[in-house]
Amino acid sequence: MTDARLKEHGDQTTRAALASVSMALFLLALKGYAAWRTGSVAMLGSLADTAIDLMASLLTLYGVRLAATPPDHHHRFGHGKAEALVALAQVALIAVSATGIMWRAVERLRTGGETAQAELGVGVSLLAIAATFLLLAYQRRVIARTGSVAIKADNIHYQSDLALNGSVIAALALDHWAGLRGADPLFGIGIALWLAYGAWRASAHALDQLMDREWPEEKRQRFVELANAQAGFRGIHDLRTRTSGSHDFAQFHAWVDPSMTIAEAHEIVEAAEAALERAFPGAEVLIHLDPEGQVDRAGAHDEELRETPET
Repeated sequence: MTDARLKEHGDQTTRAALASVSMALFLLALKGYAAWRTGSVAMLGSLADTAIDLMASLLTLYGVRLAATPPDHHHRFGHGKAEALVALAQVALIAVSATGIMWRAVERLRTGGETAQAELGVGVSLLAIAATFLLLAYQRRVIARTGSVAIKADNIHYQSDLALNGSVIAALALDHWAGLRGADPLFGIGIALWLAYGAWRASAHALDQLMDREWPEEKRQRFVELANAQAGFRGIHDLRTRTSGSHDFAQFHAWVDPSMTIAEAHEIVEAAEAALERAFPGAEVLIHLDPEGQVDRAGAHDEELRETPET
């Protein structure tokens, strides 16, 4: 990834993270007042989730700024994995939040209690839903441009907020107006379970990056087809791919004519790397040349790569 592209990525993800922090501060103040006046466990759960969102958003802001830092002497591959580490920290915060909400809801079921000023809680939840929709739309645009795993994790938080706020409305309505006194803590338990599920979803992608999981099969196959089609290549093998933040890395061996000169081989490699990096923006491609037919070491899925491209 070029320095200019890295800066553009960093600027976009930083703006998205700042928008998330601002939204979390606004919702925290709004829901804090509503939770205090209504005494609703569901609203308390929504407040706790927003507090977690604020901490997660601050972590995201730090993570995306670090991930956008150019490679240095100690981090030759860049700092992209900072985003995955931030995503895992967010998961830990969500898990703590879900545990606290579950405990409070069970306690409320055991001891009883009533909610108050349901109108205020409903109004606050509707306002939170409208504000969250705006943030989600903006985050999705940034994710589409950058593929940021940290912004993706943050986006999952706010997706859950929509369900949380809808649950608060339903809980207050059933508890306060329909007289179903157990509805509010039961919805609180449901919110806690939803948060736990969101944490599990957010962790999967981050762990894939930290463990250097191969690209998705469809993306990998597109790369194979384009690599095999490069001028001068007579097939490829030992393809290895991974992702770090918004950075993709791919390396493979390519067969060429054994009689080719070093200068000719260099030109072919330079052209192929440029073509592949154009087709896969943000990717860094490394190609090793072998005389046709030679395999230095076998890599995963090599059988599907050894087909010589049609001429």
